[in-house]
Amino acid sequence: MKTYLDCLPCFVEQALRAARIATNDDKVIKQVLDEVGCMIKDTPMENTPAESGIRVYGKIREITGVADPYREIKQRHIAEARALYPELEKMVAKAKDPLLTAIRIAIAGNVIDLGINKTFNLVADIKEILIKDFAVFDYEAFKKALYNAEKVLYIGDNAGESVFDKLLIKQLNKPVKFAVRSQPIINDATMEDALASGLDEVAELIDSGSKAPGTILRHSTPEFMEVYQKADLVISKGQGNYEGLSDEDRPIFFLLKAKCPVIARDMGVQEGDIVLKGINL
Repeated sequence: MKTYLDCLPCFVEQALRAARIATNDDKVIKQVLDEVGCMIKDTPMENTPAESGIRVYGKIREITGVADPYREIKQRHIAEARALYPELEKMVAKAKDPLLTAIRIAIAGNVIDLGINKTFNLVADIKEILIKDFAVFDYEAFKKALYNAEKVLYIGDNAGESVFDKLLIKQLNKPVKFAVRSQPIINDATMEDALASGLDEVAELIDSGSKAPGTILRHSTPEFMEVYQKADLVISKGQGNYEGLSDEDRPIFFLLKAKCPVIARDMGVQEGDIVLKGINL
């Protein structure tokens, strides 16, 4: 997915939010905004928004001196999600279609996104998504691909959300490798976050090599690329991974809630819609 004009002011808004979390020094925050603003004119519009995120959040780290502004928030979201996990696990076990219910819960977790200026109520969002119609619903194709798969690559998105990914991974009943970001960026799941979520209990955790808030294959490690190329089924969670992978020429299933109008337009859905979308099937 390319960068749209609407993405440019969003970069500045993200910089302001992250800088305010990192410091309460207005002079430092103003410097962040000045320098990120200057970067806008040189932003390659053909690149994905996630690639620009590398530059934006790199500048925030450089100026504030804080490597992971969202660390405490991520820990809180993981704890909140883990508190809900036992009840959600029972819900999946009792469901008429446990796999589909686990998919819905995994998508509900996708509301935990601090890269956008949206509030969320985790319990309320779960209840809504459990009954909400899908805007794109490639479920039969997903089940077929899962049935035929021997190796599954699950590309994670946000911390907290990753707790709900655990529920879905258990329902896949296949060997799964779960990919995380190489370093902290926004509230995306790193290896530390995935371990805190308990994902090592159900999947092999791997580093994608991505320092962006999304998976950019040309920035990924050779080790990740080998896993990606050999996987029979690739599951991509969230908007950032969609930005980086939507133009790829291999089968991929995207699970997300469209929380951004730009993403919604690119996918041909409405903002707020939930999506299980397969490409190159």
